Amino acid sequence: MLRIVNRVLIGFTGLVLLVLGGSVLAVGLGVRPPSWWIYDGRHDVLLSTAERTKWRDQGWWWPAVIAALAVLLLLALWWLVAVVRRRRLAEVLVDTGDGAGALLRGKALEGVLAAESARLDGVEHANVHLTGRRSLPAARVRLLLAPHVDPGYALRLLTVEALAHARDSAGLAALPAEVRLSGAKHRAERVT
Repeated sequence: MLRIVNRVLIGFTGLVLLVLGGSVLAVGLGVRPPSWWIYDGRHDVLLSTAERTKWRDQGWWWPAVIAALAVLLLLALWWLVAVVRRRRLAEVLVDTGDGAGALLRGKALEGVLAAESARLDGVEHANVHLTGRRSLPAARVRLLLAPHVDPGYALRLLTVEALAHARDSAGLAALPAEVRLSGAKHRAERVT
């Protein structure tokens, strides 16, 4: 969802800046703008002195301007943090036992953990994401269970088999996991 919002906002901002910048450049080069455009010609200004000072004496003007700019700043900072922050763990630090460590790609561990989880009895599909720090990873697991499977049984299998194997093979002291279970919905079929 955030990726879609990010692309839409970047596209819209780019389009607005392209249109405004292109129009300023075109008018500066001598192209006659349409009559409804925000300024008329090469030596015209965007905001005249009268337009700039029109609301200056009103008591609500400056608080409204400052509030609007503060909201825009907060939205821009939120967007920047959301874009820069990584949601997935890129690598996991594996203790090799000799004092040095090895780095394991996060996607590789996710793929193995998802494949082993999908092979568990009653699991139709598994999706795994690693979060946290590279020395203390955590897993987010989503399992799609067959209709006949007991969720407690599937969770026990995941904990004892797939998560334990991943934890042991990566040499981690612990691998906490947030598991979301959902049941597969099959259509009723007519029997003749």
